[in-house]
Amino acid sequence: MTKRFESKVALVTGGTSGLGRDAAIAFASEGAKVVVTGRRKKEGEETVGMVKKTGGVATFVQADLSNPGDIESMVRACARIYGGLDCAFNNAGIDGTIRTPLTAYSLEVWNQVMAVNLTGMFLCMKYEIAEMLKRGGGSIVNMGAVASKKASPVVGVAYVTSKHGVVGLTQTGAIEYAEKGIRINAVCPGVIHTPLSARTLLLDEEMQKRAQSMHPIGRVGEPAEVSSLVLWLCSDEASFVTGAIIPVDGGFLLR
Repeated sequence: MTKRFESKVALVTGGTSGLGRDAAIAFASEGAKVVVTGRRKKEGEETVGMVKKTGGVATFVQADLSNPGDIESMVRACARIYGGLDCAFNNAGIDGTIRTPLTAYSLEVWNQVMAVNLTGMFLCMKYEIAEMLKRGGGSIVNMGAVASKKASPVVGVAYVTSKHGVVGLTQTGAIEYAEKGIRINAVCPGVIHTPLSARTLLLDEEMQKRAQSMHPIGRVGEPAEVSSLVLWLCSDEASFVTGAIIPVDGGFLLR
């Protein structure tokens, strides 16, 4: 049986844990050669090890998305190591300071969040698109959040603003490069079981129950439920889909 990403090269940012790790393993299981990036070398190499245990192909490239030079280098590494770039999941992001009102929010933290979540994603797209044009097309999926569509006092002004910005980046890129064969979409998860949510939104049983109640489906999500959508959007099955901002939220945004 032919795998969907046979002979394709995929880049996954923030692939050291959580959604990024799950997506990297999923891409590899479908035949892609995967470049995994992130700040933490040990965890990145662990992801590569997990890929290889399943018979997949992957390489870790250390990169900090607040550093423009790192972003350019990691995209170039896709071509240097595997010959090009076909798919990218721009997953990396930081949450900033949660439960902090705007007037108390630190400018330093604001700048950190914007550097990674917004400027970093802009630069990822800038270099990814340039590389994909050499191949005659490609697909990019950006990581949004329910905060891309709905403000929340819990996650904080910088995170909400950056995730709203992801919508603008995604749709602008999509309309500019549609005729060039590059599709650009975004996924917007609700609360998902990841190390990040475990540290912020699912700290104890009470918080877990509250998180579950926010989703009409009655539970929080699993990484594979996001990865499956990411892979579909990157596949030929989604060839007529671009500029879409798709919730994966168990009905969270319906509340």
